[in-house]
Amino acid sequence: MTSPLLFRGRLLPRLVPYAFVAVPLAYMTLFVFGPLIQQVWMSFTDTRLMNPTAGDFIGLENYQDLFSDSQFYTSLNITIVYTILTVVIGVLVGTISAVALDRPFKGRAILRTVMLFGWAVPSVAATLVWLWIFNGQSGVASDITEALGLGRIPWLTSVDWALTSIMFVTIWQVAPFVMLVMMAALQSVPEEVREAARIDGADALNVFRNVTLPCIMPTMQVVALLVAVWSIRRFEVIYLLTGGGPIGSTSTLVVQLRLTAFEDFELGLASAYGVVGLILALLVASIHFLVERRRALVMLK
Repeated sequence: MTSPLLFRGRLLPRLVPYAFVAVPLAYMTLFVFGPLIQQVWMSFTDTRLMNPTAGDFIGLENYQDLFSDSQFYTSLNITIVYTILTVVIGVLVGTISAVALDRPFKGRAILRTVMLFGWAVPSVAATLVWLWIFNGQSGVASDITEALGLGRIPWLTSVDWALTSIMFVTIWQVAPFVMLVMMAALQSVPEEVREAARIDGADALNVFRNVTLPCIMPTMQVVALLVAVWSIRRFEVIYLLTGGGPIGSTSTLVVQLRLTAFEDFELGLASAYGVVGLILALLVASIHFLVERRRALVMLK
């Protein structure tokens, strides 16, 4: 017969790691993997919002409808353009801000706090403020353009300006987060290495390009991945500012999913939109991991 002391001494320590893993695994299964599997299954059914439990299996019919709809390709193109520009400009602005604030100067702490404002403010509250700023009739942005002699620009109601305005707000929210992470990465760059480069005659640009940038590049790639995934699934900013309009010019995959599910009542087709968005996010993540793997192999050589 196994004694309690033997159980505590041998078996119990082995079960402790599994106990720590069990809680997050149960959470992920209940709130992430479960709904995700249900969504994938729903994309193969004709489920409708008015009767969500009575959907029949229809195979790939939703995907056939999706790939034959011009609106899908428009939404996919808008999502890709929005994501790429947000990542490139947001990471660039955030990194430049981090480098500028990495050097000590008077008032740096206050400026850092102000720069983090866009990330710290709740997204919905900030979006409502920008909705007022970009108002074509009484907004501050139109007042500025009118004072410059450019007239009042319909920022959110013009096909030419709506997506640009949304990207500006998104970058305003994303850049502070990038700056915060990159500032932490800059603290890990060995100061003695940079000082040695300066002693060898390297100017500030060469020190950054040959010493600082290689050290912070892995962090920059991770931040770019996060921003890309966030941009693919970003909803509240776009929906509150334009609702996907005008004329569908800002309707990303997530916005089109909402319109399909809650205005056309087609949950099956909306789930197909969600699956495509998931595949797009996984593709971005795969590219990141391939780049990381290649970089690791180069370092091993």
